[in-house]
Amino acid sequence: MTITYEFGRSLYVNITNRCSNACAFCIRKDEPTVNGVDELWLEREPTEEEIFEDILKRKLNKYNELVFCGYGEPSYRLDEICRVSKAVKKIYPIKIRLNTNGHGNLIFKKDMTPQLDGAVDTVSISLNAKNRNEYDALCRPIFDNAFDALIDFGRLAKAHTNVVFTIVNILSEEDQDACRKICVSMGTKLRVRSYID
Repeated sequence: MTITYEFGRSLYVNITNRCSNACAFCIRKDEPTVNGVDELWLEREPTEEEIFEDILKRKLNKYNELVFCGYGEPSYRLDEICRVSKAVKKIYPIKIRLNTNGHGNLIFKKDMTPQLDGAVDTVSISLNAKNRNEYDALCRPIFDNAFDALIDFGRLAKAHTNVVFTIVNILSEEDQDACRKICVSMGTKLRVRSYID
């Protein structure tokens, strides 16, 4: 079972295959891996202890950052992420990023962002679209108000950590500009990332 895997200069942590989206562009439909090496479909979710131990098996000074991502929505396990992150930071001062769709508060039905304080250095939220209708069509979330909630998650998270919204470069220039305006209005950054075909 693959818990940690390398991609670029980062160490990624794969802790769940559950997801609150069924994105039209998701590579999970066709591929079991993102790095061509590690099978990311989990036979079961690893325990908090297994996650911590697997991270510590690696030479953390090799990596620029530790990224909770994987083949699912990691915020389903936000409690564990924050506890493991704080424990890792006591051993080695690595930067920690959470890649999320921003549905954490919907999943837990409360504001989870205070837990990020001191645990996660950057939250990277997949914005993916410029409005609710386009988001729902593209990402097919299980929640009715997912787009508004991910914006709100970013706004709340800003009080506890660095927040970056992301979109893929397949969006039109006009749509990218609209997404940029959303981020400017919130005082957050926008990163345009490459689409993995």
